[in-house]
Amino acid sequence: MRWDHLTERPGPAGGAALFAASAVTTRTFDTPEFRGITFHEVRARSILNRVPGASRMPFEWTVNPYRGCTHACVYCFARKTHDYLDLDTGLDFDSQIVVKVNAPELLRRQLASRQWQGAHVAMGTNVDCYQRAEGRYRLMPGIIAALRDRANPFSILTKGTLILRDLDLLVQAGEVTEVGISVSVGFVDTALWRTVEPGTPSPQRRLDVVRTLTDHGIGCGVLMAPVIPFLGDEPEQLRATVRAIADAGATSVTPLVLHLRPGAREWFTAWLARHHPRLVPRYERLYAAGAYAPTWYQRRITRQVHELAAEFGIGPADRGAPRRISRPAPPTDRGSALPDGRPDREPTQLTLL
Repeated sequence: MRWDHLTERPGPAGGAALFAASAVTTRTFDTPEFRGITFHEVRARSILNRVPGASRMPFEWTVNPYRGCTHACVYCFARKTHDYLDLDTGLDFDSQIVVKVNAPELLRRQLASRQWQGAHVAMGTNVDCYQRAEGRYRLMPGIIAALRDRANPFSILTKGTLILRDLDLLVQAGEVTEVGISVSVGFVDTALWRTVEPGTPSPQRRLDVVRTLTDHGIGCGVLMAPVIPFLGDEPEQLRATVRAIADAGATSVTPLVLHLRPGAREWFTAWLARHHPRLVPRYERLYAAGAYAPTWYQRRITRQVHELAAEFGIGPADRGAPRRISRPAPPTDRGSALPDGRPDREPTQLTLL
């Protein structure tokens, strides 16, 4: 496995290798939730990743405590990152997880640097920081506490219900800085969920997270991602999904059509050929120009979702923006619970795929 020569852009801690081979400990755990999973524990040398300006993302810095993801979403755009470690972008991405065990202490040190200007930090933009591994390694409480203690604005995008474990920390952080939370729910079709997102909590459980966060005064938006062509884009499917999102109390809904970058494209196409062979030619035509569906298709989906959001009373998108929580609301009884080549940084995208 290639560990050396993976470098970040210079940041508050300067440019250096992400980690060295001598700092890697490999572990396996013989428990049902981690059977077949290998964890590579590393001591990272930098945890704040600068987003390249060409990405046009609404944030400049990210924190990614994990590489690889046990959610095993067949379409995950971040699969290409494992290729840089001499691991494959299919099963290895799902089962060989890199854990930056020193992420909380490193972040606290970097946030205290005189070079750090308190910019917004986005999390969950590469792989899910609340995937199953987080239940064992518990990196996020220390990360959130470090951001809270510096009153540093941040946002989290997740498919994981484990975020509710850190509810108190999120409320505390929201009292001193802007905190934005989004949950990814692309569809509510349970049959589709079981085949394309086998390692994730069900869509309904994720919507329960939205409801619980909202009940505690933390406005939560939904990234409706991905909308999967020919499998999850029928009008009645979109309607059911937006209705469920509205019922959960989401402050906003933002649709995002499936995109197929190298690494993800091969893995998804192989899955498609096994489960829906008749759709392969249609996908070849729809994605003939590259990783993204045609503009006309994306606009059609966006228009439909926005119309449904208005029908079901979901407010404008800016209501889901990060905000400061001045006084957490008491809970109610409604229930609880984007790169080719060899980069010098981890790729970033607004999706949690």
